[in-house]
Amino acid sequence: MALGATINKVSLNVADMERHYYQQHELVMAMHPSESDLRFMIKVIAFALNANEQLTFTKGLATDDEPEAWQKSLSDDIELWIDFGQVDEKRIRKACGRAKQVVIYTYQERKASTWWERNKQTLERHDNLKVYHIEAEGAEALLSRNMQLQCNIDEGTVSLSNDEHHLSVIVTQYTT
Repeated sequence: MALGATINKVSLNVADMERHYYQQHELVMAMHPSESDLRFMIKVIAFALNANEQLTFTKGLATDDEPEAWQKSLSDDIELWIDFGQVDEKRIRKACGRAKQVVIYTYQERKASTWWERNKQTLERHDNLKVYHIEAEGAEALLSRNMQLQCNIDEGTVSLSNDEHHLSVIVTQYTT
């Protein structure tokens, strides 16, 4: 019998001083059975970094022709395409052709740096692509089925907390 996705409710209060964006988001997010706790929390952090009323999660790991999250315009154009991990170059190329802006968030430093070194020459051709690495050691401690999270973003610093834990997240952009 196949395992089903776990549904998590996330109440995310975003205070992004850099973008002057202050909003509460009530998210219902599915956690795929093959998805690690860290990967799930990376998705939450990426949402906070790009928070917008039009930003939504898609079917994620269950589909090949959609990103993990996207922001669409009123005319259904893809304004922002977000994926996670060590994404295949062919998928990135397709995303860059379909979306105005593509953002990839990597995690797990050793795997991510190997992937970046192997792909950076090919990826630098895409003007609408940005690749970031999220270092969020201990983020799994914040995970629960019903999360109440506060995310503060200021001067390149990302802080994520709940009533019991506080996490400083390091986000660095890969450059060529």
